[in-house]
Amino acid sequence: MFVLNTHPDYNKPLEPTDAETLGEDGANTVERFLAHRTNHAETPLHALPALARELGVGALHVKDEGHRLGLGSFKALGGAYAVIRLVLEEAQRRLGRPVDIAELHSPEVMAVAATMTFACATDGNHGRSVAQGAELVGAKAVIFVHGGVSEARVAAISRFGAEMVRVDGTYDDTVAEAARVATAHGWTIVSDTSWAGYERIPGLVMQGYTAMVREALRRLPEPPTHVFVQAGVGGVAAAVSGHLALTFGDKRPTFTVVDPVRAACIFETARAGHPVKIAHGEPTVMAMLECYDPSLVAWRVLKHAADVFMTVDEQDAIAAMNRLARPSGHDPAIVAGESGGAGLAGLIRAASTPAIRAAVGLDENARILLFNTEGATDPERYAELVGMTPAQVCAKTNRA
Repeated sequence: MFVLNTHPDYNKPLEPTDAETLGEDGANTVERFLAHRTNHAETPLHALPALARELGVGALHVKDEGHRLGLGSFKALGGAYAVIRLVLEEAQRRLGRPVDIAELHSPEVMAVAATMTFACATDGNHGRSVAQGAELVGAKAVIFVHGGVSEARVAAISRFGAEMVRVDGTYDDTVAEAARVATAHGWTIVSDTSWAGYERIPGLVMQGYTAMVREALRRLPEPPTHVFVQAGVGGVAAAVSGHLALTFGDKRPTFTVVDPVRAACIFETARAGHPVKIAHGEPTVMAMLECYDPSLVAWRVLKHAADVFMTVDEQDAIAAMNRLARPSGHDPAIVAGESGGAGLAGLIRAASTPAIRAAVGLDENARILLFNTEGATDPERYAELVGMTPAQVCAKTNRA
């Protein structure tokens, strides 16, 4: 399924708050903060010319976030960045003077951080980032997960010293419970989704994601003409589309948002023209995208900056994982988790469906940019779906 953006705000400038959050100054701040992370390294941008030929497009590049900051996901850029920003702001308030990122590990700032507790709900990756950020600054983290989050993903979060809380229900139920408990205890909620009255911190999380867009644009031989990005609550799609709109203006690439058909809250929101909470149904294999209530801040950006909204099914996602693990020609093998390859799943579906191909404007001159938003964050599940371990996939590339 696909729909075109027909919202009255489509192609109009972003709201000033969102332009400030996702523009050049905000991205510069993110990169300055990243420079102070000891394990920061730019993630790879892979060219896949053989796959581009198969799909009938001119060029295809994948920004591989499976290597980001030791967490295996683009989420490493958001939650931890927001935690650090909030600690520095609180230190500035208490100390009564400006406090720079260079002072993050000073005794004065560490003493402030030690009094703070950060909480969030997660399907896995965002919680790891918040927990890592809290450990980095010496704060506490309490992470809420629903029953569908695998033990492997829970263990990956708890290794950063976070307290883990299991909640009955869906991701959205976990969001509500985390907000309730955090408010009662006076903790700071660092959510990657937003709701009425809670927008600034999710905006900081989205701001963190702009770093991967900046890195990709610096490495691409030419600007992209088309970008496909997967959506859960919509935060990463909004961050990428918003930054591209601000960078390129009228010459921005055509932007397609890809949802799992079983958790298509952004797709249904676009179809309705306003935020829509959808009913919980059968779980999707794209576990990191299993969200039923859109982020208000994300939709506020996407209604301006996205062109097309589409869905992919379970087999589309699994096929994309396998396609990246078993490349043609001299294309590199890429380890993409269940949600990481959803953008490619959308591209493959669009390229092979005449109506979508025409609506998106794919042709032999199209230059596609995708984001592998996660690696094998659950290695056992990855091996089950792909038939190879992540190490075996990586070894294929190393032998090439």
